[in-house]
Amino acid sequence: MKIFNTLSRQKEEFVPLEEGKVSMYVCGPTVYNLIHIGNARPMIVFDTARRYMEHKGYAVNYVSNFTDVDDKIIKKANEEGVDPSVISERYIEECRKDMQALNVKPATTHPKATEEIEGMIEMIKTLIEKDHAYVAKDGTVYFKTRSFAQYGKLSHKNLDDLRSGGRSLLVSGEEQKQDPLDFVLWKPKKEGEPFWESPWCEGRPGWHIECSVMSKRYLGDEIDIHAGGEDLIFPHHENEIAQSEAANGKEFAKYWMHNGFLNIDNKKMSKSEGNFFTVRDISEKYDLQVLRFFMLSAHYRSPLNFSAELMEAAKNGLDRIVTSVANLNFLLKNAPDEEMTEEERKLAEEAKGYIAQFDTAMDDDFNTADAISAIFDLVKFANTHVSESSGRAFVQTVKDEIVLLSDICGLIVDKKEEILDARIEELIKERQEARKAKNFARADEIRDTLAAQGIILEDTREGVKWKRA
Repeated sequence: MKIFNTLSRQKEEFVPLEEGKVSMYVCGPTVYNLIHIGNARPMIVFDTARRYMEHKGYAVNYVSNFTDVDDKIIKKANEEGVDPSVISERYIEECRKDMQALNVKPATTHPKATEEIEGMIEMIKTLIEKDHAYVAKDGTVYFKTRSFAQYGKLSHKNLDDLRSGGRSLLVSGEEQKQDPLDFVLWKPKKEGEPFWESPWCEGRPGWHIECSVMSKRYLGDEIDIHAGGEDLIFPHHENEIAQSEAANGKEFAKYWMHNGFLNIDNKKMSKSEGNFFTVRDISEKYDLQVLRFFMLSAHYRSPLNFSAELMEAAKNGLDRIVTSVANLNFLLKNAPDEEMTEEERKLAEEAKGYIAQFDTAMDDDFNTADAISAIFDLVKFANTHVSESSGRAFVQTVKDEIVLLSDICGLIVDKKEEILDARIEELIKERQEARKAKNFARADEIRDTLAAQGIILEDTREGVKWKRA
């Protein structure tokens, strides 16, 4: 398996720190509102990477945080006249709902920043003791950026270039800094803000320190993979490296993975452009499995353009897989309960080639676009070679392979047959009898009655199939 490492800017063979185990930290959302589809991309792509590694036999310790103290959370809390925890807990719960709807597996641990303050204070103390941080007059604690010689190794930015052109780094209290490039580890409280006691002042942590501390607590000083959106490379992940390695004296993460940006109709997503969509907005138009399929249709490092046309294409693509599995389920009901014939054994062996094709794609830096192509090839194989004369063992084998590969991608394609109530079953049976008796008026009447109840009938050569409208 090879992973593109942002640190080296090349693909590297994946060799975990501990054989058979993977430690993985993925930066989670700041919970002040419903998550948007930009938030959903890293959730989906790194969940898929995790699923594949688990499929390969790794035990994955997957940590993804919730930033539950932040200026935006405080602003919203003040607007509503509630404690910030009310806002953060509300949107953590909403985020969990959206993740479940996207079929994103819960992390091994979902730490919250406000529950890790003690660890942050301890790491800041260590950085001060090692002369990597200092306390300003008002109690603000800054990290000495130049004290970490390798600063810039992830983003490949030069410190002197940052110094001359980096006004974006400047914050209030700039005059207290020993160097304009130094960044905040702890800041004093402001009126109307939550705060915690510390040796330096009553206040709260800076943003960057939280991930360093949560990664250390739940995964250790050194981890295999750290991941997030490419917008986090600088300064967030760069600062995490500086803090963690300065405090712990060890390499922080071996592999850094970053997903590309998501654009809307070839424009950056923003509320001012009127093209800002939450996951909940999309769920009103599509099953969120379609959004997941769409996100995986491109390589995770590539920029991805979201549009109505591309979502329709994703819907159609996913429907192809779901329909194929439904057809195989239908064939299984009446398939002869026999061992595979010699011909079926040869075909089953051929089908395994698509699993190898899938694995080859995923081993190449989790190339989900090519992996999905392998699933489509397997679907085409099933549609061509599996029929009503196929034995049960062969049908089951092909179905299981499609479901397995789809499941690794987090795609739910085996829709469990719903149980119709007795009256609907009677109507379907009556319609069949009416058709045999050439009473087509009654057959059409029953079809219309069922359609009004959201039951769509399909007359196929294998028999009558139904689905919810």
